[in-house]
Amino acid sequence: MLAAERHDHLLGLLAREGKIVAKDVAAELGISEDSVRRDLRDLASEGLCQRVYGGALPVSPAVVGYAARQTVAPDGKRKVASLAAGLVRPGGALILDGGTTALAVARALPQNLACTVITHSPTIAAALLDHPQTELFLLGGRIFKHSAVACGAAAVEAAQNVSADLCLLGVTGVHPEVGLTTGDAEEAAMKRALAARAADTYILASSEKLGTASQFRVLPWEKISGLITDADPHDAVVERLTARGVEILTTG
Repeated sequence: MLAAERHDHLLGLLAREGKIVAKDVAAELGISEDSVRRDLRDLASEGLCQRVYGGALPVSPAVVGYAARQTVAPDGKRKVASLAAGLVRPGGALILDGGTTALAVARALPQNLACTVITHSPTIAAALLDHPQTELFLLGGRIFKHSAVACGAAAVEAAQNVSADLCLLGVTGVHPEVGLTTGDAEEAAMKRALAARAADTYILASSEKLGTASQFRVLPWEKISGLITDADPHDAVVERLTARGVEILTTG
């Protein structure tokens, strides 16, 4: 089998099964695992899969730039945002991550809601300027333009000096085994720093992120309070997460 044919076979398997196990493919095709791993490296370099230990997973569609992400699943993000905004209580303190789903949450908050919002996203802060009873705290640092958020040592240090009742966190990949992932190491570190400062952390994930993975792990499942998604309750990934004991808040 030619390399191009193997690549097509691997992509078909990924589409059907949602994962590739290198040793199983090697046995099926009668080739070495090293050959399969080389094929997966080639596909990953083209952005067609996300390599993980032992094989590969679908790559998240949310790894594109900030402007492009605004056109990905806008209805799903609005549904997730509406459900998430209902968790914010009057008088409470919210840590709100950056990204397009978090921006939808900011826009979904009632304009007269009296609360405190802590964020490292200038776009989130700007979206809440017309909320007269919302106290805003903007955490500073180097701006990561891909997601329009502050990251790096200064931002992490600033995060360590705040606390909140609730953290709403965005990720690019949601997978039952791999966990919660994103595409940048510093952004992953910042997300961990934010989550550590809240009593409860919920993950914002529209359905296209379920079953996918990105390069850098954010948090394991035991470190969060639940997942907010628009996926159907009977979605295979949702059912696997529920079986793990993860609380799922779904609009589906």
